[in-house]
Amino acid sequence: MSETFETIRYTADVVVTTTDGYVLLIERGWPPHEGAWALPGGHVDPGETSRAAAARELAEEAGVHAAPGELDQIGVWDAPGRDPRGRYVTVAYHLTVIPGTIVEAGDDATNAQWWPLSDLPPLAFDHAEILASVGSIA
Repeated sequence: MSETFETIRYTADVVVTTTDGYVLLIERGWPPHEGAWALPGGHVDPGETSRAAAARELAEEAGVHAAPGELDQIGVWDAPGRDPRGRYVTVAYHLTVIPGTIVEAGDDATNAQWWPLSDLPPLAFDHAEILASVGSIA
C-alpha cells in the first residue's frame, strides 16, 4: 500500500483594525497576486510559533510592533487551492490598535496603509474571508 504525502506550507496572517473602523492592508511586492492588497503575514520559520511569526511579519511588512501575546487567534484557513503556489495552511490573528498608528511598508510589501472597512479594495487569496470572520468588525 503506497501513501501520497502533500507538501503543506505553514503561514500566519494578521487582521489589524483600529477602534474607529479601519483595517491595515499591505500591497504585495511579488507573485502571486503582485500589486494586490492583502493582510500582513507570511511563512512561519523553523522553531517559531504561528503567533510569533504573525508578530514578526507585522513588524517586517508594516512597521507595527506588537508582542505575540497581544494577538488573538481568530481561526485556521486550510482550504485546498487557497494559494496558487500549492497547499498553504494559515493561522490568522487579530490585533486592535488606536487610530493614527503609524505604518511603514517594508520587507515584501510595496505599500502599507489603513483602509476604511466600509470601502475595501479586492483582497488577495482568501483574505476577505479571514477579515470577515473577525466578529467585532464583520
